[in-house]
Amino acid sequence: QVQLVESGGGLVQAGGSLRLSCVASETMYSINIMGWSRQAPGNQRRLVATISNGGRANYLDSMKGRFTISRDNAKNTVYLQMNSLKPEDTAVYYCYAVHGHSTYWGQGIQVTVSS
Repeated sequence: QVQLVESGGGLVQAGGSLRLSCVASETMYSINIMGWSRQAPGNQRRLVATISNGGRANYLDSMKGRFTISRDNAKNTVYLQMNSLKPEDTAVYYCYAVHGHSTYWGQGIQVTVSS
């Protein structure tokens, strides 16, 4: 079982930046895909970005150019750099990991963007 712990959320003004971090309890070399999803109040959880073990990144179209996902396998950590934040980016952000045939989720972290 993989445990994931997110950090780096908080309150930021529109146009600002935040960097989320997610530390995995397992070595990242054994985790095929890591990613971030988010869930705003009243909405379904939506994928934000994923990154493969080889470093290939994919993004939801609306995130391209503003969000950057990266991973540091030596630190068992995946990051989500969020720039030019908008109020509509306000949500709980969840880290997840695909390990073998299972998907594991972090507990989520709040990001609030004020206008």
